[in-house]
Parts: sequence; C-alpha cells; structure tokens
Amino acid sequence: MDPYAKPNERKVGAQRPKILHLPSENDTRTRNQRRAEKQAVAAERRAIKKAARRQLKKQLLDELTEES
Repeated sequence: MDPYAKPNERKVGAQRPKILHLPSENDTRTRNQRRAEKQAVAAERRAIKKAARRQLKKQLLDELTEES
C-alpha cells in the first residue's frame, strides 16, 4: 500500500499536484500569484498526506482491535 495515498486517491505519483515552473518571458504571473499557487499546491499535498496518515492509523487500530 502506498503510504501517501488514500485507497481511491488519484493524485499520486506522476499525477500529483505540481508547482509550475516557466521561463520569465513566458510567465505573466506576478510574484504574489506564483506564491499563492505554490502555497495551494503545497496545501493540497499536505491534505493528501494527512488523509493517508488518518487512513493508516484507522487501519492499524482496526487490526489491533481484531487481534484482541
């Protein structure tokens, strides 16, 4: 099981949220827009990892309660 994905999570591996890097002549975004986009991508990645940790914790607790 992938520790960074929920069972039906699609945004992992190559499909994960990425920060867009473009040369300055092609990039028309302001510094604040780039920063906001970067923060949004980081927040989405954190949410995926948080959901994975919750899922793994729940799975571990279920396994422990089955044994006892």
